[in-house]
Amino acid sequence: MLRIAVQKSGRLLDDSLQILKEAGIKVDASNGKLKSVASNFPLEVLFLRNSDIPQYVNDGVVDVAIIGENLLIEERSNLETLVKLNFSKCRVSLAVPKASTVQSVKDFSGMKIATSYPNTVEDYLKKNNVSAEIHTISGSVEVAPAIGLADGICDIVSSGNTLFMNGLRELEIILKSEAVLVRTEKLTHEKEAILEKLIFRIKAVLASKNSKYILLNAPNEKIEEIIRILPGMKSPTILPLAEEGWSSLHSVISEDQFWENIDALKDVGAEGILVVPIEKMVR
Repeated sequence: MLRIAVQKSGRLLDDSLQILKEAGIKVDASNGKLKSVASNFPLEVLFLRNSDIPQYVNDGVVDVAIIGENLLIEERSNLETLVKLNFSKCRVSLAVPKASTVQSVKDFSGMKIATSYPNTVEDYLKKNNVSAEIHTISGSVEVAPAIGLADGICDIVSSGNTLFMNGLRELEIILKSEAVLVRTEKLTHEKEAILEKLIFRIKAVLASKNSKYILLNAPNEKIEEIIRILPGMKSPTILPLAEEGWSSLHSVISEDQFWENIDALKDVGAEGILVVPIEKMVR
């Protein structure tokens, strides 16, 4: 059985359980459980404090974990990242009061920065040849400038609303982060096989989220042009319609190119365009 660690509370927990659910793995996370065994997959889930997870993986207490990249960077961890999971996206940024004259990290020389990410800030200051005092605090980092504790802060930013509400402006992005799946160094052959299956399922879920299934009708003389726009996974499926001279084309398009492709299809005469979400996509 493979053992996986997830955050026991906070922003990562719900998304971690959701991707396991979408991968067809049933986990009972009710009633504040600290561990749960999946009912239909050889996986044991441990619900741990976020800051403890890297050490548990390093020590081999757990085999794999879902964790934010920002924590790995803060812990200066060398754990192997298996998959980027495309959720819990955020950035770690420097911020200052709106009235501050500080315009870049270079201006922090001789000043104080409050943060819950001292290693991340230290490495960034060294990279930019800036000497500043780092004041490490836990929680309520945004209030530090208002009470005279620091000239600026470094913290996680998602929407930026918290900074705005505390009279701060985002100055500089130190790093961008998302949830990742990491592993310990050594696994048995049995666990390697289970992990391979888990990764396969997760990648199928992620692939589906970045793709759309598209169906359209087009005159036969336009099919070659449409194929050039919609290569699909290999090539589009083409089915004749009851109306002579027309066909229905089915394909898969990338979410990133969705609107660009739709406009191009309309320009070459495609009609009745239907776009459908994909639940899973196995390559």
